Amino acid sequence: MTSIAATASSGLQAAQLRLAASAHNVANAGTAGFHRQEVAQQAAPALGGVQAQVAQAAQPGVPLEAEAVEQIAAAYAFKANVLVLRTAQDIAGTLLDERA
Repeated sequence: MTSIAATASSGLQAAQLRLAASAHNVANAGTAGFHRQEVAQQAAPALGGVQAQVAQAAQPGVPLEAEAVEQIAAAYAFKANVLVLRTAQDIAGTLLDERA
């Protein structure tokens, strides 16, 4: 896998994790004493991309407006990484066409 594809793939996985954590938070928003899940992302230059980990928030409660923003941000991150994969595929196809 190329480094571009590896970077975009790790971004897709991080976006999926963010969306799953947010959905879990919304589903459990009415549970007394529930601590929301937060996804922490950090650059992983050696691996090419990002690393994402789920952690539990210190304070109980789920602000639903923050979860809505998180879901929108995760959807945009997902779309952006898919666009990177499509562009990399198009470039590779163009290079192969030129050499054929």
